[in-house]
Amino acid sequence: MSTVLLEEEMTDTPAAPARLLSAGPAAPGQEAAWEQFTKIPLPTRTDERWRFANVKDLDLSPYLQPQPVDETTREELLARSRGLEKAAGRMVFANDQLLSREVLSESLTRLGVVWLPLEQALVEYPDLLQQYFMREEAILGGQKFAALHASQVRTGMLLFVPRGIEIDLPVEAFHWLHGANSSCFPHTLIIAEERAKVTVVDYYESADTNAPGLACAVNDLWLGAGAQVTYVCAQNWSREALAFQINATVVGRDAQARSLFAQLGGRHVRSESVSHLRGPGGRSDMLALTVADNAQEVDARTFQIHEAPNTSSDLLYKNSLDDAARTIFSGLIRVDPGAQMTDAYQKVRNLLLSDDAEANSAPGLEIEADNVRCTHGATSGQIEQEELFYLMSRGISKRAAQKLIVNGFLQEVIERLDQPEIGARLAEMVQAKFAAHR
Repeated sequence: MSTVLLEEEMTDTPAAPARLLSAGPAAPGQEAAWEQFTKIPLPTRTDERWRFANVKDLDLSPYLQPQPVDETTREELLARSRGLEKAAGRMVFANDQLLSREVLSESLTRLGVVWLPLEQALVEYPDLLQQYFMREEAILGGQKFAALHASQVRTGMLLFVPRGIEIDLPVEAFHWLHGANSSCFPHTLIIAEERAKVTVVDYYESADTNAPGLACAVNDLWLGAGAQVTYVCAQNWSREALAFQINATVVGRDAQARSLFAQLGGRHVRSESVSHLRGPGGRSDMLALTVADNAQEVDARTFQIHEAPNTSSDLLYKNSLDDAARTIFSGLIRVDPGAQMTDAYQKVRNLLLSDDAEANSAPGLEIEADNVRCTHGATSGQIEQEELFYLMSRGISKRAAQKLIVNGFLQEVIERLDQPEIGARLAEMVQAKFAAHR
């Protein structure tokens, strides 16, 4: 992952970014990825994969190369990187620069666990990156931004858990965006071999809650036979950030993947998540919660692809919207020919706290097998006035009553994670979002 320089490039297209060029020898594939990025047009309103989205927000021209943080900022961000009380390890990045790598269990290394920043992994474990790094194509509309990520990614986290190894405590990573109009490209690659087990938590944070910035993140999850992986992403970029996040999860035989995306920050957030169920007995639970207010737009696209028989998937997305916030959900369950005995669910629920809030939901099914059970649905509604009145009649203010109701509404998603300490941390972040609401 080489350092990159920023070179201004004149263009007639206002949405084109300033060009990022390699300062030294390019990492394998980065120049090709840049060429791919420049060739793919920006999304338009007529693109079905961007239906309902405000594509005018996708102007990339203001964003600049991230600069290394100074020592004072480094210490400040390390102090603010507060996660779980106990963790198996913790990395902290700022502007795509590794600030700290805290290994709390050296015994894991002796068991063959590999936990390294990507630039080091590229040197020490090139075969792993060659086999797994961004091997699944972005297929939900974000190809241009996946190519941008591939061309600019400098660092990130590789976690390789060998066969039969269980990591009891979660592994954490903080990714900070610092500086007005700065950009960052976080990457998380998790490889769990047969019967391995691990939990990973990514925190996406902005040093300044009001600074505009660009974040373009990718996370890849690979599960071997019987593996169990829980992945949590707590996104809390600044309220002026433009953010893209592309997830690919590949589930092998009898493996279990569980992911939860908490969307709290960002001005315009695009999240794409695909689960490939490739081994019989595989299961994927796809969870998300969103707390959106002011003029935030959170755009979520999902794909549950059942490629083998006897697989199951369960998606639960819950959105809370206030002020003029907008959410978009477009999700598809696809059952391939021969994927008999598929069991798949998809549920989206939107809670509107304002008459100006807008929720767009489009769940769908594409079934090419005849012995399956698949259901999907979406609901939108406001807080029941009787419920609100009940709380207010007991001396609780309207705003506080709304918070209590929203907390209860979102709690189902957090409980599905079945990780009490992580759930408590997510609930704390939700409370902080409420407290910061203007």
